[in-house]
Amino acid sequence: MSEPSKESANTIKLAERRVFSQSFKPLYDEGMGLVERTAEYLDGKGRLEAKKLSRLGATLYAAESMRLTTRLMQIASWLLLQRAANSGEMTRDQVASEKSKVRLDTASAHSEAAGWSELPDDFLDLVNRSLRLQSLVRRMDEEIYGGATLPPQPANRRSNPVSDQITLLKTAFAGG
Repeated sequence: MSEPSKESANTIKLAERRVFSQSFKPLYDEGMGLVERTAEYLDGKGRLEAKKLSRLGATLYAAESMRLTTRLMQIASWLLLQRAANSGEMTRDQVASEKSKVRLDTASAHSEAAGWSELPDDFLDLVNRSLRLQSLVRRMDEEIYGGATLPPQPANRRSNPVSDQITLLKTAFAGG
């Protein structure tokens, strides 16, 4: 019986190795680059493209923009915490404690939503890239720190923004 525990103690977690080594820099650069590109797009070209949308498309664009920026800010927070641990500014225990405030589950309305086909291609590309990055970061987080506090959401689930907010509020106030 002692053999499996010895074996598991010697198992190298690839995500942990990636995050706590020099190979973390490309992931960090990708995430922060996506944050920067998204901000530039939303403040420039995206603003102009949004004005051309129908009322339905503009409403969806606004809602999805909020989800996109929320998702990217959460990813950036996680990446900054990992960088702090990687550079020795924080211990892994400190990071684990702080990262509990980071949510890696921001959903997207996806292609089933009314008005989705109106959304600009550049915007949809940013949304899809952010979802892929969030999925990667969430998997790495689960491998390094253990089970997620919230169950992962299937990528193609239909999202109801009102229901999502109610669930968020229930989760936030459940401890109080």
